[in-house]
Amino acid sequence: MIDHLDHLVLTTSRRDACVDFYTRVLGMQLESFVGGTPPVERYAFKFGNQKINLHVQGAEFEPKAHLPVPGALDLCFIASIPLDSVVARLHAENWPIVEGPVLRTGATHKIRSVYVRDPDFNLIEISELVQP
Repeated sequence: MIDHLDHLVLTTSRRDACVDFYTRVLGMQLESFVGGTPPVERYAFKFGNQKINLHVQGAEFEPKAHLPVPGALDLCFIASIPLDSVVARLHAENWPIVEGPVLRTGATHKIRSVYVRDPDFNLIEISELVQP
């Protein structure tokens, strides 16, 4: 019945810091669009064929999660570059690594991962696929 994930929603309490992290540090593209009821300007982070819609805490769009709170997400992204290059970029951006590189089990393969926290303290895992 379900084929793939289209988007998810991230609630932030620090909009500018959140935009900086996902665009500058992770390299996602910021997109603005008009949506919702009534239609309003919204923002999303685009990467590949997916996106993360952005809600600001206290100004969320309807409908929304029952308890939208910053810092409740634990996300894993597969990098488009080798993990060693991810680590180098994180160091260049002075973004602290919480853990890793470590081996983990992904959805389809073993993965090698590093963990960071975004400005709202969501846990962000950045991984590369490990070939068998």
